[in-house]
Amino acid sequence: MSTGPGPVDYAYAGPAVDGEWHRLHPLTPLARGWTVVAAVLVLLSQNAVTSADTGLTMTGIVLGAAILIGLVYGFLSWYFTRYRIEPDALRLETGVLFRRSRQVRLDRLQAVDVVRPLLARLLGLAELSLEVAGGSSSEAPLAYLSERHAQELRATLLARAAGVKPDAPEADEQVLVRVPLGALVGSVMLSAGTMFALLVVFGLAASAIWQPAILIGGLPALIGIVTTLFRSFSNGFDFVVAESADGLRLRHGLLEHRSQTVPPGRVQALRIVQPLLWRSRDWVKVEVNVAGYSPGVGEDGTARTSVLLPVAPRPTALGVISRVLPGVELDAVPLIGLPRRARWLRPVTWPNVACGADGSVFVSRRGRLHRVLDVIPHGKPQSLRLTAGPLQRRLDLATVHLDSTPGPVRVHAPDRDAAEARQIVEVQAERARAARRLAGPERWMTSSAQSEPTGGPADAD
Repeated sequence: MSTGPGPVDYAYAGPAVDGEWHRLHPLTPLARGWTVVAAVLVLLSQNAVTSADTGLTMTGIVLGAAILIGLVYGFLSWYFTRYRIEPDALRLETGVLFRRSRQVRLDRLQAVDVVRPLLARLLGLAELSLEVAGGSSSEAPLAYLSERHAQELRATLLARAAGVKPDAPEADEQVLVRVPLGALVGSVMLSAGTMFALLVVFGLAASAIWQPAILIGGLPALIGIVTTLFRSFSNGFDFVVAESADGLRLRHGLLEHRSQTVPPGRVQALRIVQPLLWRSRDWVKVEVNVAGYSPGVGEDGTARTSVLLPVAPRPTALGVISRVLPGVELDAVPLIGLPRRARWLRPVTWPNVACGADGSVFVSRRGRLHRVLDVIPHGKPQSLRLTAGPLQRRLDLATVHLDSTPGPVRVHAPDRDAAEARQIVEVQAERARAARRLAGPERWMTSSAQSEPTGGPADAD
């Protein structure tokens, strides 16, 4: 078992030199200890509601003890945490009672994000979140470093992962899109969630006239809807998409600001969504599945890197997609509709359901009111499946599934003619094999075969 760190073997600094141990930022205990205080405040507030006998003196004692325990816990956690960069890995040692040593191999590094929760941002701190291939969650998060050191350490790790000089400067970037605040607010207000929230408010207000208890019973549902809408706004706040040699860089967030990089070739599938109320502005939302990212959620409740653009005019979104999928023109992909007998299963939407492919991607379209377009490059499916339920078999129909990595995008072509569905599976399997044979390297700091960015940033008005 490893003993605690010695008094002179390391100190807080910037990017570590090989073999040197480094501590996190000295303000880390303050940024971490608040969680204990917050938990105690919640318990005290609940106790105050259920019991009126709790005195102010006892409340102050408990709160003071919680603050002390939180600071002590944060200090011990900080003191026994250290990290260093080795030739081929990042090593992190943590633990107060039980020591834990983790090693993150740089050749399996998929992404390095800089995350800045609200309190950490006020203190000038940032967390470095590392995603590795096959990981179920972020590996060895470094919380917290100063913002400058977090950026420098990120650049050092990416340079080593790419096999270039550790002191290589971070690649330059060009901003492609900035999502204006007005467009973001408008997209949230015109969402189905907002419309449903308004209906709930009107329904509760009308019901409360005759039965006030209904108002109290409906408040939890209303609070849940408003929370979901606020999460959408918070995640899309100050959303910027920039292009660099190491991929598309995304910066966004109100309560938790996150700086992410989507490396070249790591987008496994994408989805273009257009709700009914967005059509008058020709707005769309773009979601992606990114290889290497765990399927968890951030502090704001949204899936990590699942949103490539929260809202943008369709031409702007297609321009960004062209950086992710070079040479692909989605509007030019020929689509084939469903057979007429499929209307028995889809009486309303069957004219709008279609699928097709060109030399680069497979595309599936569905939805009459809520339009969805799923796209997957030929070399990205993890598996191909054909399914048919009892009613589908009765109508000689089947559904084709093109399985991707974990994420919000589920590519499938529903209710196709059974013979056509089998042909789609066979053809897509051959296309996948051919695409993988021709695929180039998917490595950090390796430019994909995409056109050079031109012009300045576009506003998603």
